[in-house]
Amino acid sequence: MTRTEVRERLLGGPSEIDGESFRRAWLPLLLVTAVGGLLRFFQLGRPHQLVFDETYYVKQAYSLLRYGVERRTDASITTPDELFTRGTPDVFGTVGDFVVHPPVGKWMIAVGEHLFGIDSSFGWRFSAAVIGTLSILVLGRLARRLFRSTLLGVTAAVLLSFDGEHFVESRTSLLDIFLMWWVLVAFTCLVIDRDHARARLADRVAALAGSPLGALGPRIGFRPWRLAAGVSLGLACGVKWSGLYVMAFFGVLTVLWDAGARRKLGLRSWFAATVWRDGIGAFLALVPVAVVVYVSTWAGWFASSDGYDRHWGAQHPATGLAGVLPDALRSLVQYHREAYRFHVGLTTPHPYSANAWSWLVQGRPTSFFYESKVRGQEGCEVEACSKAITSLGTPVLWWVGVLALLVLLFCWALRRDWRAGAILCAVAAGYLPWLQYQQRTIFTFYSVIFVPFLVLAVVYVLGLVLGPDPSTAVLRAGVSAEAALRRRRRGALIAGTVVVACIACFAFFWPVYTAQVIPYTAWQRRMWLPSWV
Repeated sequence: MTRTEVRERLLGGPSEIDGESFRRAWLPLLLVTAVGGLLRFFQLGRPHQLVFDETYYVKQAYSLLRYGVERRTDASITTPDELFTRGTPDVFGTVGDFVVHPPVGKWMIAVGEHLFGIDSSFGWRFSAAVIGTLSILVLGRLARRLFRSTLLGVTAAVLLSFDGEHFVESRTSLLDIFLMWWVLVAFTCLVIDRDHARARLADRVAALAGSPLGALGPRIGFRPWRLAAGVSLGLACGVKWSGLYVMAFFGVLTVLWDAGARRKLGLRSWFAATVWRDGIGAFLALVPVAVVVYVSTWAGWFASSDGYDRHWGAQHPATGLAGVLPDALRSLVQYHREAYRFHVGLTTPHPYSANAWSWLVQGRPTSFFYESKVRGQEGCEVEACSKAITSLGTPVLWWVGVLALLVLLFCWALRRDWRAGAILCAVAAGYLPWLQYQQRTIFTFYSVIFVPFLVLAVVYVLGLVLGPDPSTAVLRAGVSAEAALRRRRRGALIAGTVVVACIACFAFFWPVYTAQVIPYTAWQRRMWLPSWV
C-alpha cells in the first residue's frame, strides 16, 4: 500500500482544512472566546461574599498560600466567613484540617488570590474565569479537529460560551470547573495522539514498500501527547477523585483506537499487537505518570509539620509488607482511607441534592446563592425581589443534548463512527459512575465535567443535519453539489435555530446566573421551568 492509501484507511484521508489561513481558522474562534471571556469576567467580584462551597475552597486556598496545607478554622471565631469577606483573612488555628478533596483545584484558586489579594472577590474567582474562558478555545479547536470543519468548531465554542452551568461555575471558585478543564485537556491530548500515531504508523507501513508487516506490525515509538494526557489525568485526580473513573475510561478508549488501527492494517494478530506494541505503553504513559503527578501535588502536605494525619505513620509503626513504605506515604494512605470513608458515607440531607438520573435534563439545579430584597434595597422597585446565582445548564442545550446522545449511540453502534464512540465515552466517564450512588448526597453541578462533551454531541448532530460541504460533496459523498447546497441551506436553518435558541435561553436566565436583583415574580418564572422538569 502507498502512504496515501494507508492514510486513507487509518485517518480517512488528509484533512481538507489543514491549509486554512490563520484568519479563517483562528480569528472566528478567538472572537467567540473573547465574547465568552467578557461574559465570564463581567462583574466577577459580585457579590463580594463567599458563595456556596466557596466557604471551603477559597479559604483553604488561602491557607495553602500561607502554610502549604489547609488549616482548620480557629474554633474561637464564630463568624469566619464574615471576617474573611471584610478583609481579615487570618481565621485559621494551628491544627491541620481534614479536607476530603486533593489540593490541585485549591492551588489553582490560590493563583488569583496571590495576584489580586485575598480581600478581592475578583481574585477569588479569577482562576475559575480564566479556566472557563480557555476551555471555550480548547473545545473549539478540538471540535475542529474531530469534525474537520472550522464552522463546527466555532459552533461548539459558541454553545459552550452560552451554557449556564459552565458559565456559573466559571464565575465561582468551586473545584469542578478545574476538574472539567483537566479532563478536557486530557481528552484533547488523546485525540491529537490518535492522529499523530496513525500518521506515523502510515509512514512506517509505507516505508516497508510492500514488504510483510510481520505478526505485530511496526512500532509507533514515543508518544508525547499520550504522556501529556497522563499528566493531565493526574492533575484531574488531584482536583477530585472522580478523575480516576475518567482515567479508566480514557485508558480503554486510547487502546481501542490503537487496536482499530492495527486491525485496519490487516494484521492477523492485531489483538496481540495492540497489547504488546501499544497497550503496555499506554498503561505506562497514563497510570504511573498520573500516580506520580498526583502524589507530587501533595508536596505542601509532605513538607508541612501540621498537615492532617501528617505524622500518623510515625505514631503507628508498620508491620509486615507495609513497612516497605516510608512513614510519610503510609500517613498519606491513611488520610485517603479516612477521606474515602467520608465520601461513600455522605448521606446528609441537603435541599438541593439531586439524583444523577435528573442531571441530563437539569431537573434539580443547584442554588449557589439567594437573597430576598424589599423595595428600596439594591434597586428593588417592587414589594419583593430576588438576588440569586443558580447553577442551571441552558435547558435548550441540555435537552437537545439528550437527543443528540441517542443519535450518537446509533452512529457508533451501527455506523462504527469513532468520533461518536469517543464523545459517548467521555460523557459516560463523567456521568455513569454517579449512578451507583443512589443514597449519597450529590448535586447537579458535578455534571459540568462532561458539559464540553455534551456540546460535542450536539455539534456532531448539527454536522449531520448540515450534510457534506457542497464544494467537496461529489468527492466525499457522491452527491451533486446542487443537492448538497440545498441540504446545507436547510441544515443551516435548523442548526442556526438551535444555536439562537440556546443563546436566547441563556439570556432569559442571565439574571439568575449573575445575582441581578429582579422582582420575585420574575425569579419564579425562571425557576418554574427546571422545577417543572
